[in-house]
Amino acid sequence: MNQSTGYYIVKQKALPEVLLKVVEAKRLIDSEKVMTVQEAADLVGISRSSFYKYKDDIIPFHDNSQGTTITLTFQMDDEPGLLSNVLKVIADFQANILTIHQSIPINGVASLSLSVQILQNTLDISDMVSAIEAHDGVHHVKILAKE
Repeated sequence: MNQSTGYYIVKQKALPEVLLKVVEAKRLIDSEKVMTVQEAADLVGISRSSFYKYKDDIIPFHDNSQGTTITLTFQMDDEPGLLSNVLKVIADFQANILTIHQSIPINGVASLSLSVQILQNTLDISDMVSAIEAHDGVHHVKILAKE
């Protein structure tokens, strides 16, 4: 089988626990709360070899560098004010909406895609997506692309 390097965006709940612990160990090391890989591995409950095996393969998705654009896609119920509520979440996270495309609702559900520019002061994108998804009537929020 041809093995190529591919990238995926995966929700946190779908990741194996060891990968989440590697991210936490990396955060501890970066914050200088611990001095060695062994200390970080011990604190999060993984082996040092697991840390080294996965450390270059998992990176948290919270790249808030100015100019980055993400495209979100989701379905939402055809309810007055729901789109406005979603757009308010994006504004509250200090991101810039570039495009909005909404289909005509069929059976009371519309498909939507949004292109959002990440600015220097934009808050965490993962939290923004979770906040959008938390609205009643919003379904299946996915990050379709990141440029």
